[in-house]
Amino acid sequence: MTQGMPLMDPRPSGLTIGTYDTYREAQRAVDYLSDEKFPVEHTTIVGNNLRQVEKITGRLTWARALTTGLASGAWFGLFVGVLLGVVTNANWLASLLTGVVLGAFFGLVFGGLSYAQSAGRRDFTSRTAVVATTYDVLCDFKFAEEARNHLAKLALKGEVSPRLPDHSIPQQQPPVQPHPPQG
Repeated sequence: MTQGMPLMDPRPSGLTIGTYDTYREAQRAVDYLSDEKFPVEHTTIVGNNLRQVEKITGRLTWARALTTGLASGAWFGLFVGVLLGVVTNANWLASLLTGVVLGAFFGLVFGGLSYAQSAGRRDFTSRTAVVATTYDVLCDFKFAEEARNHLAKLALKGEVSPRLPDHSIPQQQPPVQPHPPQG
């Protein structure tokens, strides 16, 4: 445990005071509570129904793999070259150029080796994110009513409106009437 850091229970608790379609809306709701001087340390934002989304950004070819390796290696080499130039008494420009050239070379080599090892099993590039379908704002029980009142004012302003809870009542079949005995 880090000294001075309070333990955080990862399980959310409290009453749901609003459900929002986006994290931005849930964040705006808590920000509004803060603006209203509400003790926001009693609130929690919880993402529901998490899913991993992988957005395909393009094909991965030899040219792209080598170019990406070269560019990332050059950036790393630039970083190393700047550090060497700052910490040593050597020629600053020479350190910088050496770092960029060596970084680009090794990036090119490792980019090519990495692509060759994949053997065509993953010929695309992508970005991955974890997203939720809805976001609940929870509040400790003793502050929930006050928080709901504040959020109702925010909804009236039309800035952010929470989802309405689904209170649909299941359809029931009418009771079966017994038939009189046939005689």
